Amino acid sequence: MTDRLLTVEQAAQLLGTTARFPRRLIAERRIAFVKVGRHVRIPERALTDFVAANTVQPITTSRRRFGAVA
Repeated sequence: MTDRLLTVEQAAQLLGTTARFPRRLIAERRIAFVKVGRHVRIPERALTDFVAANTVQPITTSRRRFGAVA
């Protein structure tokens, strides 16, 4: 097991959010987590997988020089 287990606060800092967001992800079962007694830990890999799965790629279109205006 080489994956770091992060606290909710560490996960929030990594995501750039408040602690409320990772807690909501855990409550809604949208992210994998580990319970150690009363403590909740989030595997670092679960965060990278969550970000990768929710990343939206930009649409690339070719621009017409003198095309129709929409």
